[in-house]
Amino acid sequence: MGMLCAVSFNRYGRLYYLDPGELRPQVGDRVLVPTDDGPEVAECVWAAQWVSEDTDGFPKLAGPAGDDDLRRDEVLRRRKADAKVAAKRLIREHGLPMKVVAVDHVLGTPETGSDRTTIYFTAPHRVDFRSLVRDLGATLHCRVELRQLSARDSARVQGGIGSCGRDLCCATFLTDFEPVTIRMAKDQDLPLNPLRISGACGRLMCCLKYEHPLYQRFQESAPAVGARVDTPRGEGKVVGHSVPRDAVTVRLDADGSRCQCSRASVCAPRQSHDQHYNPS
Repeated sequence: MGMLCAVSFNRYGRLYYLDPGELRPQVGDRVLVPTDDGPEVAECVWAAQWVSEDTDGFPKLAGPAGDDDLRRDEVLRRRKADAKVAAKRLIREHGLPMKVVAVDHVLGTPETGSDRTTIYFTAPHRVDFRSLVRDLGATLHCRVELRQLSARDSARVQGGIGSCGRDLCCATFLTDFEPVTIRMAKDQDLPLNPLRISGACGRLMCCLKYEHPLYQRFQESAPAVGARVDTPRGEGKVVGHSVPRDAVTVRLDADGSRCQCSRASVCAPRQSHDQHYNPS
């Protein structure tokens, strides 16, 4: 058991959970978060509070952000904005099929040398941007790196709202992209309309994987559609499944009416158990 707080580097951006240590930041406080490029300023969006999970593996806050840190953060934001404008202009001039997604800027130190700007972009195919890098370096007066992102990584960086009305999973809590297949949509009886099962990135929605194991377990033990079953209300034929309710829909032979029965009451293991222990 320990304490955790959540911070974000951008408003409505991805949340990062950290151990506050001796600090007790409140919502809206600016704090320093350790990164590979040194401490960075972030905003606390979830005040420090006790949690039941083990917090030993979480990084610790580097401390509260001072005036010098805030001024440095403002310089970084301004240089990122300038780099984004320059990159868009030069891409137009070079006639390259690229779209700037995000920009990252790291201030130089005596140890690391000059400033470094990293520009993330998307493109339909591989792009020869060597001349673009040279022009960007001359314009921004720093070392420039260009990195091409996939469709899913682009959605993660830009963020957005999904069809569910919530922030994109990849931009909030997903850390790894697991494979998602059309079979998962079929197993869940979802319409195979690309507009209905595709996310903001244009690929299959990551949330198709969330409930898929539940559907797999249900299909392993539930009687198939068309199977004959014996229900508490009489014999009938399975005409549908309701996985969220863990039930099957049965059309009764007696009067043709339909009823929903729990999977356990019509599945073969339960029936065998009842026949063995309650033969009467």
